[in-house]
Amino acid sequence: MQHELGDLNAFVAVARARGFREAAKAGKVSASSLSEAVRRLEGQLGVRLFNRTTRSVVPTEAGERLLARLEPALREVDAALDVVNGFRDRVAGTLRLNVPVSAARLVLPSILPAFHAAYPEIRVEVMGEDSFVDVLAAGCDAGIRYDDRLEQDMIAVPIGPRRQRFATAASPAYLDARGRPEHPRDLMAHSCIRGRFASGAMPLWEFERDGEAIRLDPTGPLVVGPGGIMDLAIDAAVAGVGVFQLFEQWLRPHLDSGALEPVLESWWPSFSGPFLYYPGRRLVPAPLRAFLDFIRTDPIA
Repeated sequence: MQHELGDLNAFVAVARARGFREAAKAGKVSASSLSEAVRRLEGQLGVRLFNRTTRSVVPTEAGERLLARLEPALREVDAALDVVNGFRDRVAGTLRLNVPVSAARLVLPSILPAFHAAYPEIRVEVMGEDSFVDVLAAGCDAGIRYDDRLEQDMIAVPIGPRRQRFATAASPAYLDARGRPEHPRDLMAHSCIRGRFASGAMPLWEFERDGEAIRLDPTGPLVVGPGGIMDLAIDAAVAGVGVFQLFEQWLRPHLDSGALEPVLESWWPSFSGPFLYYPGRRLVPAPLRAFLDFIRTDPIA
C-alpha cells in the first residue's frame, strides 16, 4: 500500500505541474523516479494516464477523471495523518503557500525567518501566482491576496502591513528633461512604463486626493509582465526611460537613495493590506494552523 500511495501521489504531482521536470523540481525528487512511478501505475491500471510529447505532458481523459477523484481523497489522507501532529512536541510537516510576486517580495521576507526559528520542523513551499487560483486545486494549503480578489467562501486573516500605497516615480534626469507633472492627467503626455498581469490585463494607474479619484491609461515605450521582470521596469525608470507606478514599499529604497524622485506624491492612493486566505470547509493542517497562530501574535506579521 505504501508504494501504491506513493505512485498515486506521483501521478497527482505530475498532473498538477503538467510535466515531470516541473513536478520533480517542486517536490525535490528526480524526474526519473516520478516517471517510473507513473509508468508503474499505468501498468497496474492498464490505461494510459498521460499524453506525452517532447513539449508537454497532459492527462488523458482517464487521467483527468482519476485526478478529480484522487485529489480530495489524498487531501483526506493528509488530514488524517496530520492529526498525529497534535501528539508531537513540535509541529512538523509542509506548508504550501500560493502568493503573488508582490507578497513574496514585500510580505514574506519579514515573516518567514522568525517563523522558521519558531517552527524549525515545518518546511514552507512558496508558489508565485498573480492570478487568483483555487489553492486546493493548486496543491496549496493557503494563499495571499488582497480583499478585492478573495472568494466569499474563504477565511481571510490579515497578514503584513495593513495600509499600503501605490507610488509614482521617475528619475531626476527624466523629470529635468521632460518636466514634473503637476496633475495626474499631465502623465498622458509623458513616457510611462506599464505593467501587465499574467492574464494579459493592464491595470490602470489610479490617483486620489481630497475625495477626487482619477484613473488613467497612459502609454510609453516599455511594458513588463509580472514576476521578477518587474525589477527590469525599476531599472528602466532609474535609467530615465519614463515614469513608473508600483508599490511604495517596493520603490522605497530607490526613493530614499535619490535614484528615483516621487511624482505627484500627494495623489498616491492607499489601499488595505493583504490577507492570508484558506478554505473554511476543510480541517486546517497543523503547519497552517501554526502559521495562522504565528501571524496573529507576531507584531512583524
